[in-house]
Amino acid sequence: METSEQNIMGTKPITPLLLGMSFPIMISMLVQALYNVVDSIFVARLSDAALTAVSFAYPVQMLTIAVSVGTSVGVNALLSRRLGEGNRAAAEKVAHNGILLMFVSWAVFAVFGLFGSGLFFSFFTDNPAIAVDGAAYLRTCLVFSLGMFLQICLERLIQVTGRTVFQMLSQLSGAVANIVLDPILIFGLLGAPRMGVLGAAVATVLGQTLGCIVCFVLNLKYNTEVRLHWRSLKFDRPSVRGIYDVGLPSIIMQSIGSVMNFGMNKILITFSETAVSVLGVYFKLQSFVFMPGFGLTNALVPIVGYNYGARNKERIKKSIKVSLVIMTIIMAVGTLIFQVFPGALLSMFGSGGDLARIGEPALRIISLSFLLAGVAIVFSSLFQALGEGLLSLAMSVFRQLVVLLPAAWLLSFTGSLDAVWFSFFIAEATSILLALGFFRHTYKNKIQKLDTLQFN
Repeated sequence: METSEQNIMGTKPITPLLLGMSFPIMISMLVQALYNVVDSIFVARLSDAALTAVSFAYPVQMLTIAVSVGTSVGVNALLSRRLGEGNRAAAEKVAHNGILLMFVSWAVFAVFGLFGSGLFFSFFTDNPAIAVDGAAYLRTCLVFSLGMFLQICLERLIQVTGRTVFQMLSQLSGAVANIVLDPILIFGLLGAPRMGVLGAAVATVLGQTLGCIVCFVLNLKYNTEVRLHWRSLKFDRPSVRGIYDVGLPSIIMQSIGSVMNFGMNKILITFSETAVSVLGVYFKLQSFVFMPGFGLTNALVPIVGYNYGARNKERIKKSIKVSLVIMTIIMAVGTLIFQVFPGALLSMFGSGGDLARIGEPALRIISLSFLLAGVAIVFSSLFQALGEGLLSLAMSVFRQLVVLLPAAWLLSFTGSLDAVWFSFFIAEATSILLALGFFRHTYKNKIQKLDTLQFN
C-alpha cells in the first residue's frame, strides 16, 4: 500500500514538486489554448459570419468543459485524499466512478446536440449564414464529445501519481492532430472535402478522441497507484457522493462562466455582431494567460489534497505561498502582453476594420483584472482541494452573476462599448475581497486545526 513516505507529493520539496508537476500541465494547456485559437484563426479566414458563429457556440462548449473538468476536480480531490490516507481500494472506486459519470455526462450533451443546436442559435440571430453553420458546428462538437469527457477524467487519474508529463503527452497528441487537421478539413486541402466551419468541429473531435486513446493507454501502462478494470465499472454511491461534494460546486462554478458568456453575448449583440466576435476572440487569447495558471492550480489540488489526507499542514501552507508567487508572475506577464501588443494579437483573426477598432481597447481594459483574477484562482483551487467546493462556488457566483453581468448591463446604458469592458475589472476587484475572507475562515478552521480534525 502507498504511504505518504513513498509518494512524492508527501516527500519532495514543495517548490520543485509544484513546478515539476505544473510545468508539463502548463505546456499541454498552452497547446490546448493554441488549437482553440487556431480553430478561430482559420474560421475567420472564411468570413466574419463564420467567426461569429463559432463565438456564439462557445458558451455551450464552455458548459461541456465545466461539467467534465468540474467532475474531474471532484475525482482529483477525493482520489488524492484517499491515496494520502493509504486507502487504495477506495481510491480505485473513486476512479472508476469518475469514468462512469463521464459517460453519463456525454450522453446528456449528445442528446442536446442532436435536438437543441438549432434552437440555441435562434436565440441570438436570424442570419442564416451564422445560424446554419453554427448549429452544425455545435452539433458535431457535442454528439462526438465522448473523447473529451473521458480524456479529462483519465488525465486526472494519472496526474495524482505526480507523472504530469503523461498528461502533457495526452493533450499534445490531441492538440497536434487538431492543428494539422484544421486547415485540411476547413479548406479542403490534400484531397479532403472543403467542409468550412464544420471542418473545424470535425478536427476538434478527432483530436479529442486521439488524446483520449493516448491517455487511456498511458494509464493502463504506467499508473501503478490506480489500476483500471472494466469489471470494476460499477456505481458506488459513497464514491459518487464524495466526487460531487467537491465536483458539483465546481461544475456549477464553471458553468456560471457559460451563463456569463451567454449573458454578455446578449448585451454585446445590441452594439454589433463584431462586439460578440471580439469577446469570443478575447476568451481564446486570454486562455494563453490563464491556462498556465490553471496548470499551476491543477498541480496544487492533488498536492494539497494528498497532504491534507496525510495531515501535513506545513506542506499545505508552503504550497499556497509558492502558488501565489508563481501565479502573480504569470498574470503580470499576461497583463503586459495585452497592454503592449493588442493589435498584434488581434491581427491573427483579420486585418484592421471593426475587429481591431473594438478589440484593442477591449483587450487593454479587461487585462487590468488579470492580477486580481490570479489570486482568486489560487484560493478557489485551494478550497476545492480541502473539500470546501461551496466556497469556490460562492466566489464564482458573486463575481460573474452578482457583479459582472449586472455591471455590464448597467454600463451598456452609457452607449459606450468601452465602458462595458470595465465590468470585468469591477467584478475581480470586488470578488478578491470575498476570496480573502473565505481564505481566512478556511485557514483558521481547517489548516490550523488539521491535527485534530476528524475525516469522513
